[in-house]
Amino acid sequence: MPGWVGSGRPGRDLALAGVSLVGGLAAYGVGLQPQFPWAPDVPRVSFLLPLLAVSVAVGLRRVATRTGLVVGTVAVFADAALGVSVGVTVIYTQVLYDTCVYGPSRWWRWLLRVTVGFSVGGTVVGLLWWGWRGAAVGMPFALLGVLPVVTGISVRQYRDQAATERARAEQTARLVELDRRQAVLAERARMARELHDVVANQLSAVALHATALLAAPGLDRPRIDAALRVIRESSVQGMAEMRQLVGLLREPSADPVQEATRVRLDELDRLLARMADAGLRVRTTVRGSPRELPVGVDLAAYRIVQESLTNALRHGTGTAELTVAYLPTEVAVTVENPVRPGGSADGAALPAGGAGLIGMRERAALLDGGFTAGPRDGCWRVRATLPAGERT
Repeated sequence: MPGWVGSGRPGRDLALAGVSLVGGLAAYGVGLQPQFPWAPDVPRVSFLLPLLAVSVAVGLRRVATRTGLVVGTVAVFADAALGVSVGVTVIYTQVLYDTCVYGPSRWWRWLLRVTVGFSVGGTVVGLLWWGWRGAAVGMPFALLGVLPVVTGISVRQYRDQAATERARAEQTARLVELDRRQAVLAERARMARELHDVVANQLSAVALHATALLAAPGLDRPRIDAALRVIRESSVQGMAEMRQLVGLLREPSADPVQEATRVRLDELDRLLARMADAGLRVRTTVRGSPRELPVGVDLAAYRIVQESLTNALRHGTGTAELTVAYLPTEVAVTVENPVRPGGSADGAALPAGGAGLIGMRERAALLDGGFTAGPRDGCWRVRATLPAGERT
């Protein structure tokens, strides 16, 4: 098909109007008018004007539906007054169909009432005038009026339903894209928290001990060796955890939270040992019976403790208290440490962007847990409660 007669283009309407006119002229040529010669003196050429008008009405079906209906109706009544021709009557059924498909919804309701009324009225008049055989008078009105209207209504409903389904599909696609973006943002935030925990916590110990070595050049060899061992252990631990994160980014696993790191609460002894080597004395209290926790909860609790102790090492006086409470439906971790004025051992605070508190709060919120952090009685207190399921 040529492009100018494509779907929805004016060329298609003009082509349909031309085909209707040619078909009407063919019916005129074989003498299919008049069907009811109640005006025998009317010249046959008079039937061409209603034929032309109703063909024009077909061409106006989309650009001016109301005008097309009016022109077509006037043409069919004029044709009926001349004696009714087959061409005009058949083309008018197309006008009725197009009005129901392209016109406002109130129009097809009105047309349905009118055509049904003509059919019923014709049937009643026929019954009263010719008896039961006169019931056939309503048949032409039903075939040429009700049938095109009902067909147009059906097509319109199918098209409206298809448009609704398309809109629904587009909305679903937008929601899927939004979910995808949110998932990407959530994953980026999770990886940012992991990178902060790995880099900031381990490098903080390295920076603290390197700063201490630079600030006290007169240290004896054993103290220098102890500080270098802490620097080395912190560096190796940070490199190992960073390698795990890089591996996860290259080849995501089925359980990224579990594969991102293997640390958990039952490995706190190793963390406390490293903190002790770094110069932070931690008094630990465990309440309740330790039990296996969900992977996400276990990891979040460990990271919160790790970040809290790192902050205590940075800004505290060298001591901290850690409490781990295994409650029936949750696990609670609390870290409390005195705060030194100035926030660092040598008076020069290490750079910190405040992402640690944000990351801890986000970890607790993602698990529907609670998190509080702030000064209390001259100390800095961090407390997180994470849901751990019913005790078994």
